[in-house]
Amino acid sequence: MSPRLRSRLSTFALAAVVALALALPAIGRADDWKRQRVIPQQPEVVPAGERAAQIALKAVGVPYRWGGESPSNGFDCSGLVRWAYGRVGIDLPHNSYALYSEGRRVSAARLEPGDVLFFEGLGHVGLYLGRGRMVHAPQTGRRVEVIRLDGTNYGARLIGARRVTPA
Repeated sequence: MSPRLRSRLSTFALAAVVALALALPAIGRADDWKRQRVIPQQPEVVPAGERAAQIALKAVGVPYRWGGESPSNGFDCSGLVRWAYGRVGIDLPHNSYALYSEGRRVSAARLEPGDVLFFEGLGHVGLYLGRGRMVHAPQTGRRVEVIRLDGTNYGARLIGARRVTPA
């Protein structure tokens, strides 16, 4: 065998060994790949209340209007809550007294985004956003806004919260 042929065969043999080494798993038996399962990633599910709170934020700046429940006609407080929850498929009454019987009671220490907040006399409601903030339609002459509850008249007048979930 000529030196040139021997060199080519050696190169071919080396290439075959490298290819085989790359084709096999580095550690484990050759059939380990059969035992591995691929677990599909589950999509993150955002709770309905949190989605309603995010939707209500889109109404910031819309004028207050008594009886209103749409961005084009304005909002009152319960109309804003009804509209935001309606956009996630949950039908709520347009009345703060009736809203107070929806969902389940939640303590102030366990508030989550989307919880409906109720204030003294049940004359006003808002949606909790998290981190001590709420979005609400305050009163005639004002617009839908985000406020902090701490140190405000609203924080002092908070009497309860309800968590609304799909039926």
